[in-house]
Amino acid sequence: MTEQAMDWQELTSLTRGQPFVVERVRLASNGVAIEGEFEPPQLAQLNVDDQVFVTAFVRCHGSIKEMERIFGVSYPTIKSRLNRITQMLDFVETDPAPSRADVIDRLRRGEITAQQALAELDGRP
Repeated sequence: MTEQAMDWQELTSLTRGQPFVVERVRLASNGVAIEGEFEPPQLAQLNVDDQVFVTAFVRCHGSIKEMERIFGVSYPTIKSRLNRITQMLDFVETDPAPSRADVIDRLRRGEITAQQALAELDGRP
């Protein structure tokens, strides 16, 4: 395990699941420091055991059968833990709705009708 990973685990252990904000980031390559309020990524906010579980799940390409073997538990136990972790994470939209400006630009170019533009702006397909 790398030193960085150990540091992250220590931070995760110290916070004991409490929300925290990172206020300073230093780029190791050139020493430049950036200060502000940075919320850690959602996966980093999981406790250490859940981080290990998610890492194992990704490494075995989402195979629940392999997770059963690694952790020595049953399918329902793996599914239950995945569901619990899923509830802790926000869904990342991979196909976000077009912005209002994009819809209006497409309407101006004649790529969509006024009805289609209204439907998109209302969030309808």
